[in-house]
Amino acid sequence: MSGHIAGSITGSITGATRLYAILGDPVAPLRSPALFNAAFARLGRDAAFLPLQVPEGALPEVWAGLRRIGNLDGLVITMPHKAAVVPLLDALGPTATLTGTVNTARRRPDGGWEGEMFDGEGFRDGLERAGHAPHGARVLLVGCGAAGQAIGFALARAAVAHLALRDAARGRAEALAARLAGAFPALPVSTGAAGPEGRDIVVNATPLGLRPGDALPLDPAALRPGQVVADVIPNPEVTPLIAAARRLGCPTVTGRAMHEGQARLAAAYLGIEGWEEGAPG
Repeated sequence: MSGHIAGSITGSITGATRLYAILGDPVAPLRSPALFNAAFARLGRDAAFLPLQVPEGALPEVWAGLRRIGNLDGLVITMPHKAAVVPLLDALGPTATLTGTVNTARRRPDGGWEGEMFDGEGFRDGLERAGHAPHGARVLLVGCGAAGQAIGFALARAAVAHLALRDAARGRAEALAARLAGAFPALPVSTGAAGPEGRDIVVNATPLGLRPGDALPLDPAALRPGQVVADVIPNPEVTPLIAAARRLGCPTVTGRAMHEGQARLAAAYLGIEGWEEGAPG
């Protein structure tokens, strides 16, 4: 079994292998292990990246053990732990401080752990690489959870013209709007039952579309050709929303673009040099 695992990761695991992991639940749909392990193999790094399934509410107990693993250098944090990990860290980066969420943590030289949030800038990076810079755009952001908060701040930094927020959880859109107003007072932000009408970019930052049978995050009949529709879900890459938008003639940006964008930023934060050298695509 150990030979199979080693071969599937980097070809060999030694006593000197450095470890990285992603914490989440569920972990089966995650693309990060394959992405990071392919990069380690390409770069010739003696490192391995593992998925660790940690149920909601169990993170504090698990974290106490992770801190004691001496060859664990970095962690990627995904749902449902992006906010729960914050009080467990010794220091936060500027975006993590703004959003109250973290998606990447690294061990400091003193043995402590610090974290930063790259979902938002990863989304912006993916959007721009697809040819849809958000500067000056009118944007509808559906979903104001951990990823949505980070995306909201990234869009504000990118100087969108207007940001409309929508979330099914009572008060969550309003809470994000208040935080954005404090950091970007010149940004026009609205909340409520906002639809895609009149928007240049429509973003799904909810998990709707991750599982078969999920409801759509918005009514695709309200979309118009030419509107850019972006989704944060990387797997399945073509979510029902993306499929519906394509049928209507809308340009689309899938969750893979955001995932690869935040992975580039997370790799740099974790000190993984040469990430894009020889990378496919």
